Amino acid sequence: MSGYEHIVHPFPPLYDARCRVLILGSLPSVKSREQRFFYGHPQNRFWPLLARLFGEPVPVTIEEKKALALSHHVALWDVIASCDIVGSGDASIRNAAPNDLSPILREAPITAIFCNGKTSGAYFHRYQEKTLGIAATVLPSTSPANAAWSMDRLADAWQCVAVAALS
Repeated sequence: MSGYEHIVHPFPPLYDARCRVLILGSLPSVKSREQRFFYGHPQNRFWPLLARLFGEPVPVTIEEKKALALSHHVALWDVIASCDIVGSGDASIRNAAPNDLSPILREAPITAIFCNGKTSGAYFHRYQEKTLGIAATVLPSTSPANAAWSMDRLADAWQCVAVAALS
């Protein structure tokens, strides 16, 4: 398994008892693992996109990012608890073990689950959808690897997150 590293998810989910929307990634990137927080790569468009959806300034610090998500009732977590991976490449994921999403769903009134990208969606469908009895909407990835999607196209596709969070 040349280049593979066994990763155990290094930080907890972000949510509180008011969250109505759960956004799931696959597994934190190398940069996110270093920062111990979601979407840490400077080229990832997640935080600028979330700020745009809610008409807020783009957060810079982790505390600002937490405040942005929670103030708009958005919980964040990942579908994978541990796996073998090369760098940040979702395509290299092997031996994945799923995260348990039930504590979030017990403690917060989640009405919609969204997956940030196809990999997250595939692992959610494989490991969690049947157990939870809840389907997720798979949205285009905010990763810099998804260069085919402009910020405007992402904002259009992700508008459903703001609608669900505000309902």
